Amino acid sequence: MKIKCFMAAVAVCIGLSDVSFAQNNEEDGSVNGELAARFARLALDCVHREYPNKIGHVLNGDEDARTPLSLHPVFYGCFDWHSSVHGHWLLVRLLRTVPADQFPTGLRDQVIAALEQSFSVKGVAEEVVYFQAENRKSYERPYGVAWFLQLTAELREWRDPLGDAWLVTLKPLEEVIVSQIKSWLPNLAYPIRLGTHNQSMFAFGLILDWAKIAGDTEMAALIRERTLAFHLQDRNCPLNYEPSGEDFLSPCLMEADLMRRILDRDQFAQWFGEFLPGIPRDGRGDWLATGIVNDPTDGKLVHLDGVNLSRAWNLENIAAALPEDDPRTASLLAASRLHAEVGIANVSGENYEGSHWLASFATYLVTKRGVRQEKLPPSDQP
Repeated sequence: MKIKCFMAAVAVCIGLSDVSFAQNNEEDGSVNGELAARFARLALDCVHREYPNKIGHVLNGDEDARTPLSLHPVFYGCFDWHSSVHGHWLLVRLLRTVPADQFPTGLRDQVIAALEQSFSVKGVAEEVVYFQAENRKSYERPYGVAWFLQLTAELREWRDPLGDAWLVTLKPLEEVIVSQIKSWLPNLAYPIRLGTHNQSMFAFGLILDWAKIAGDTEMAALIRERTLAFHLQDRNCPLNYEPSGEDFLSPCLMEADLMRRILDRDQFAQWFGEFLPGIPRDGRGDWLATGIVNDPTDGKLVHLDGVNLSRAWNLENIAAALPEDDPRTASLLAASRLHAEVGIANVSGENYEGSHWLASFATYLVTKRGVRQEKLPPSDQP
């Protein structure tokens, strides 16, 4: 089957859900206000903490040897630019999904004040200048810029006066980032199959979700075309080779999580069976071992806490995309629960190496940010 013919028939469906934090419930992913507050406080602790800081920065001259705050007046905290971005996303996500009476007294006001402090017109203008400077077209690509689009997608869906105002403030940076991604995608000849920031599959998923929410059909078409060209013929992904020692994303499971956004249920079920043919059908969850972190003070080794959280949402999303009677679903969900339990237990403020970013992954998981909820029509493909 030629890819262009297949693309004409695929049904793209990227439904997202608003999940209340009213009670702990493994079925719908909701958690109580105490856990929401725990995540919010971790983000509040870092979004305006300038140091320590790792700058992935190309200097064009002596004048570029500057502090994080002067380079990035909006996203300077949380150790690096991308973690600052998804820390801000976390705070917006909790404002949007957590009922006000579930927050501890005063915490919601602290979250709003922190976001008001960050999202300034002047600061965003300086971020735009940074992105448009010479030798910067690949800055934070694809991971950081994909998370930025997740932030503006969240603001679009919130439909709140605060969110509307913040989105207007961030729009100039969004426009620059979107333009740069659209210039990059046609030139990307191969997928980036890493377990860390440069992985293309995770970024493609977030960008595609943004494109659906923002109504950007050009971006959606670019992502679909590259995804099908890269992954439609993939078979027998070596999941037993994962994780690598510094992974926080699963190359195999993240690819499947991307493809379930592109294919309808029947098409995805068939593709997934050939891509990962060894998924058990007996409902057990121990077929996929959780990642081990031997030193949570090591910023690279603690990535494995992230792989547990991201695998948990991958497995859940994949299960949700399969037909209701698929015999693999129970084992996928059982493995998801095991990974979620281990991952969430390690989200704490004890070590900044993990605390500056893991709460964002945990929030993405427990609020089911990436789960496709609505039913898809049956496939008319053979």
